[in-house]
Amino acid sequence: MGKRLKQQRRGKGSNAYTKPPLAGKADVMFPNRVQQGALQGEVIDFVDSPMHSSLLMKVRFEDMSEHVLIAPEGIQIGGKIHEGNSAPVAIGNILPLSNIPDGMLIYNVELNPEDGGKFARAAGSYATVVSHLDTGVSVLLPSKTTVELSNDCKAQIGVAAGGGAGVAPILRAGKSHYMHHAVNALWPRYRGVKGNPVDHPFGGKQHHKGASSMTSWNAPPGAKVGHIGASRVGRKKRG
Repeated sequence: MGKRLKQQRRGKGSNAYTKPPLAGKADVMFPNRVQQGALQGEVIDFVDSPMHSSLLMKVRFEDMSEHVLIAPEGIQIGGKIHEGNSAPVAIGNILPLSNIPDGMLIYNVELNPEDGGKFARAAGSYATVVSHLDTGVSVLLPSKTTVELSNDCKAQIGVAAGGGAGVAPILRAGKSHYMHHAVNALWPRYRGVKGNPVDHPFGGKQHHKGASSMTSWNAPPGAKVGHIGASRVGRKKRG
């Protein structure tokens, strides 16, 4: 009997296929409160979290509450962050979409009010306010998809810090290992036909599967690869 396949070992949840327990240093969410005016805060520190590609900042507001937010490009320690409906349109400030003018670059955009931010959170990413409608606000996401969001959804002004971090070469495989391991990403990924027979059902140094890849829905996890539950495979016969 061969050893367990990678998909079996990964499903078990061992240390090799789970993120480190201390990788997430902070929960990045907007303050869950209704602020009619403008509450001012000060950036007191930056947080380098392995699970986040962008830089995080720790903000202390006037009510002495501290929150960790995604830092925008151009911010510095001691910089001022405002939150609320009447907050000025400036870098890093948190405003509802209804108060953000058209054409403004925003990031960390909420999908639903008070969900803490869901869109445009990666390093260097941003969304664009397209137009204000009667039913909501039209926003162009980094994926070039336009969505209509509620007027009460909040966002930060500017561009998420850390843009261009993925351009630098990794150089070493060990560095790539720790980068993927911090975010619980499977790495390296290889084709099944490149493996050995004990590693994958398609393995065996033949550079092709060597057998049909149709697999039953009732197959065990180690054999459930290929065309799962397919009605047919291959070319259709003419004539």
